[in-house]
Amino acid sequence: MAETLRVNPIACKANGACAELLPEMITPDEWGYPIIDPRPVPPSLVRDARAAVSACPVLALKLTRS
Repeated sequence: MAETLRVNPIACKANGACAELLPEMITPDEWGYPIIDPRPVPPSLVRDARAAVSACPVLALKLTRS
């Protein structure tokens, strides 16, 4: 099963840690909020995606199975 990143835009505080840890899939917008690539996370980036999820101080980023 593929895993996909999701962000809760209400919980997000635009910390930017996720974009720093996973720039291949997360780009900050002009205010620092993450724009998430909607495609499934490639197997080569799953470890980095999990690190980005763990680094979110407000738990706004999730990795879900689709």
